Amino acid sequence: MARGRVILQEERFKFTLERLCQQLIENYSYFENTCIIGIQDRGVLLGERIVDCLSANLKKTKIEFGKLDITFYRDDFRTRETPLKASSTEIDFLVENKRVILVDDVLYTGRTVQAAMSALLAFGRPATVELLTMVDRRFNRHLPILSDYTGITIDALDEAYVRVELEQVEGKDRILIFSAKR
Repeated sequence: MARGRVILQEERFKFTLERLCQQLIENYSYFENTCIIGIQDRGVLLGERIVDCLSANLKKTKIEFGKLDITFYRDDFRTRETPLKASSTEIDFLVENKRVILVDDVLYTGRTVQAAMSALLAFGRPATVELLTMVDRRFNRHLPILSDYTGITIDALDEAYVRVELEQVEGKDRILIFSAKR
């Protein structure tokens, strides 16, 4: 892949993450009857960062966090040329009647979120489901899905590729956009 253009540097990334956490605190106070679930893989990494940030701000609050794999709930599961690699689902609590905050790195077509909501029902029927994404590519939606908490909104063509790089994997936090043309 060609070298991308940085659209959000490390310092602004951290400010954006903190802003998202403050919005969650404003809406959920002490997270009673609320859980955060990251969508494998990048949503889990971002979700862990969100939980760490929330825990630092809410010292005595335990926030339930889970990891959700959506591989077998995807609508393109059987049509891919190469098999998808499943990740683990780690949710050791029921979501029945809980307020659920799903976390993913990029909201693009909406199909990942649709699959996540279908997979989530295996753990109970939530009272509400909200979505937190670091990037919302708002003009590329295939399904009527919106992010409730958005880091940044990017108006990118379908041919563009947006990547959220995270400190845990790439060594620094930033958001890049790549042209699909080579």
